[in-house]
Amino acid sequence: MIFRQLFEPESSTYTYLLGCPETRKAVLIDPVLETIERDLAALQELDLELAYTLETHVHADHVTSACYLRSLTGSKIAYPAMDSLPCADVGVAEDQPLTVGALKLQPLFTPGHTDAHHTYLVDQPDGLRAFTGDALLIDGCGRTDFQNGDAATLYHSVTQKIFTLPGDGLIFPAHDYNHRHITTVAQERERNPRLAGKTVQEFVAIMAALDLPYPKKIDVAVPANKLCGDCPTDLPERLRQIGGKSEQG
Repeated sequence: MIFRQLFEPESSTYTYLLGCPETRKAVLIDPVLETIERDLAALQELDLELAYTLETHVHADHVTSACYLRSLTGSKIAYPAMDSLPCADVGVAEDQPLTVGALKLQPLFTPGHTDAHHTYLVDQPDGLRAFTGDALLIDGCGRTDFQNGDAATLYHSVTQKIFTLPGDGLIFPAHDYNHRHITTVAQERERNPRLAGKTVQEFVAIMAALDLPYPKKIDVAVPANKLCGDCPTDLPERLRQIGGKSEQG
């Protein structure tokens, strides 16, 4: 598998480029509007054709570039099917995996950060990779105080679905705010300060005490992302004017 981890510093978002060496087809997981040129350059450098963009959930801290990439490359937009977005070309679910050339991305329903959040599993000869979106972060997890989030639901998603994956499975989160890139299932299971050894009641109390500020871009980003990023031409400038990070965990 051809693989690149790409970082957008304004929202501290990781976008993941996965490519099939045999067919040269590729997918971008959680692409960001402001980094279209970077992503197109990466595709060209690696001689890949963008077949899909794939979202873990409807984001609140940035706007997806899915719609613009579709118009530029002919790629298809994939979203969790339960989001029921008319702009999406493909719906994914646990029984509806996404195939990109010889690559299979297996959705895992992991609600709690949002009510339709999905993790994507890619099993390769060198081991399992899990793209956990905002459900599980390095030494943390996604916030649960908006978009129908629920702390108890997230606890069960992580402990019953992600933490039951092989311990050496690699975890690639959607964000990190401390310049970290990767973790493992075993590491998070053993030392994640919010989840390791915690009961659901303890986790709910931890999440309730976070007192995170209202996301700066949520009132712009969520409506735009429900249109797959098909937004007014002045939106990038409006997002720049809003500026600033809004931590999702």
